[in-house]
Amino acid sequence: MSRKEFYSRDQGARLMPFSWFKALKRADGTGFLDDGLSRYGYLPNPDSPIPGLPVGFLAALDNEGGATLSITCAACHTRQIEIDGAPLRVDGGPGIVDLGSLFNDLDGAYDALLKDDAAFKPFAVSVLGGSPSEEAVKKLKGEVQAWYFPFHKIMFAGVPKPPATIWGPARLDAVGMIFNRVAGLDIGPAPNRVIEGNLAAADAPVRYPFLWNAAIQDMTQWPGFAQNGDDITGLGRNVGEVYGVFGIFHPTPTGDPLVPLDYLKDSSLNFPGLLRLETLIKQMEAPKFPGPIDRKLADKGKEIFDRPAKEGGCGPGCHQEIKGEPRLCNQNTWKTPVQNVETDARENLRLGRSGDTGVLKGQIVPQPPFNELQATDSMANILSVAVVGSIAQGPLHFGPMQFLPLVEECLRNEPISPPEKLEFFKQFLGSQLKGALNAIFRFEEVARPAYEARVMRGIWATAPYLHNGSVPSLAELLKPPAQRVASFKIGPAYDLANVGLAREQTKFDSYVYETTADCGGEKPDASGNSRCGHNFGTALPDEEKKALLEYLKSL
Repeated sequence: MSRKEFYSRDQGARLMPFSWFKALKRADGTGFLDDGLSRYGYLPNPDSPIPGLPVGFLAALDNEGGATLSITCAACHTRQIEIDGAPLRVDGGPGIVDLGSLFNDLDGAYDALLKDDAAFKPFAVSVLGGSPSEEAVKKLKGEVQAWYFPFHKIMFAGVPKPPATIWGPARLDAVGMIFNRVAGLDIGPAPNRVIEGNLAAADAPVRYPFLWNAAIQDMTQWPGFAQNGDDITGLGRNVGEVYGVFGIFHPTPTGDPLVPLDYLKDSSLNFPGLLRLETLIKQMEAPKFPGPIDRKLADKGKEIFDRPAKEGGCGPGCHQEIKGEPRLCNQNTWKTPVQNVETDARENLRLGRSGDTGVLKGQIVPQPPFNELQATDSMANILSVAVVGSIAQGPLHFGPMQFLPLVEECLRNEPISPPEKLEFFKQFLGSQLKGALNAIFRFEEVARPAYEARVMRGIWATAPYLHNGSVPSLAELLKPPAQRVASFKIGPAYDLANVGLAREQTKFDSYVYETTADCGGEKPDASGNSRCGHNFGTALPDEEKKALLEYLKSL
């Protein structure tokens, strides 16, 4: 039941009317959904309430009672690997999916549809049913054009096209697209709300993270800029994600000096769904290695793993399970160190973007020194204001009972006596909630370029490696960067001996990921595809590398 719910629980994303999606055709005349989106790597969901929709896709009810195509976190965080041709499903694993191609193909399909009246007529018949009048068809076309205007803007400006730094399977620039979505499509003047100058190429792709320890690591996002570790900070993490996948966000001035901006006007955020999904993520366990493990060799590998990094290990300060920063509702986080290990710098460089703050100008940035947003401000501040403002107004818009699970979870984790509970509840929905979200995004506090080092349970199932997915296996990661493979295919076929992607793949038309290795210069390699850095363990003797790999299989 938990798996079924995770695959199709609504979180509030609203991509397009579902009737449009069902009616959409590809260039060859076949239905866009005919293969269940398997051509992009999405996985079949036999329990989907809507037959044919893959894992992580659903038809959610919108504010008018219609059905809207929605994406939930399972779409990008469910993995299926193949071992000698046999499939193995890994819930919470990084998806081997090609979201960039899906977005580009949707953009192209709608562009072709709107340019061809002969193609639009059967589309209208499918959407409207029966024999629609010319007026009805004209009205529908106007609605499609209005929807397509911002969609095309973000796809044209944001999603790279070959031969640029494309995402490819198993990667995307999530942070870049969230910046584009919130600052480029949502905070401009009505009616279309678009600020084209805030759109930029989302060309710093990273691999999808795994979820089975996501709820308790004390920092999150690959550059480690977001506080994490309990349901409050987790809600901040997930609201930003929903906005990135086209949740409705229409911040609107109210004229009220006390509450000058309505962050949740027409909002599609599904707070109960987000809280439930976080609960399901907590229930995930790291997958067990599906092959034999030499326990004696793994024990030797553990000794190597526990060595200091300068001796070739993964020791203190990197990937061990160490108590992290306590949070308001969780005193037991795992430390997630954020360090510069000379890996690809591109994502960090992109964090410095600034833009027009639109209707958010003058709102208080919810982190010290609590300045007002200026007319031009950092994307980090824009996103922080959007996310924290939305959550802070949530109890007012949706009623405090919608947030009861969040409070109950906090009470379970904090030893509070009965007389204090009522006061705690009041504070939680007011200043404490907002206070707990302060400084969620703290880009400036870490020496850059730097990325998080996560606890490595289940690491065997999460290839390719490094934050940008530039190394296909753990065996390759233990080689010096210059000796790591320069290119490799991406797909579900797995190599248990080398712990990672198999050399030969048949999915994605045998897509090849080309990497770079301009290592050791004055400036770090920032191609987006660099295999440089993380030199730990690369000088170990072969027999010690073998032992370390055996231990990593066992985590």
